[in-house]
Amino acid sequence: MQTAPFDYYRPETLADAIDLLSTVDGARPLAGGHSLLPAMKLRVANPPALVDLSRIEGLDGISRNGDSLSIGALTKHAAVAASELVQGDCSILADTAAHIGDPAVRNRGTIGGSIAHADPAADYPTVLTALGATITVTGKSGDRSIPADDYFVDMFTPAHADGELVTSVEVPVIGDEQGGDYKKHRHPASSYAVVGVAAVVSASDGTCTAARIAIGGITGTPERAEAAEAALVGQVVSAESIAEASSKVAAALDNPLGDVYASGEYRVHLATVLTRRALADAFIDAGV
Repeated sequence: MQTAPFDYYRPETLADAIDLLSTVDGARPLAGGHSLLPAMKLRVANPPALVDLSRIEGLDGISRNGDSLSIGALTKHAAVAASELVQGDCSILADTAAHIGDPAVRNRGTIGGSIAHADPAADYPTVLTALGATITVTGKSGDRSIPADDYFVDMFTPAHADGELVTSVEVPVIGDEQGGDYKKHRHPASSYAVVGVAAVVSASDGTCTAARIAIGGITGTPERAEAAEAALVGQVVSAESIAEASSKVAAALDNPLGDVYASGEYRVHLATVLTRRALADAFIDAGV
């Protein structure tokens, strides 16, 4: 399979990349390319121009800023997985990155590219929503920060405007008495999530004090299971309270996606099961 013809640009500065994306009609940024290029070969996407970001310095790397980690958009999945900083301060994100695709994808794909692609079956959108992360995008007017809850607008539709680039993501550190876990049922061919559930919880003296649960792969965007979250807060953590909260997940999943691999009804059932498992391990991670 071959792509349709396209123009190719390889800027060396962020300003030049933004200028190209703002002035070249229909231009798309190229970060890792593991999602965009296959779509182009299938003629699902036909951008007239690609702006390769790989030579731009300063858009990768991981650092801690107070109570959050700052991860550059061009940081590879493998680097996120291997980072001692991420492993220590936000292990759910390191574990997620370690199970994206296969080694080739993890060593080429980037966190910013995955976020901007906004695939409902991708892992980062679900986990970043549960974490309450913030995505920084940069355009000609400068930087702006978008909460992950607001960034994923629809299937393959992010909140940033044409001419803006994802440049970093700020991820809250998971501190004492907090824990997180991500469970997914992989599609056997693609390793994308048929269903993915991320849970981030806080607990004190065996009682849940806060919870964020995000479900991916079932609807066009990650969905917060707010009824399940509310059912947990204030409850003593037990198998019974986790099961009761998990039973409320279906309320957040209107019009579930279905295909030849898994029906919408099956996906909703699977979300309930994975939520129960994710919550149980998240509370263990929190020391309960």
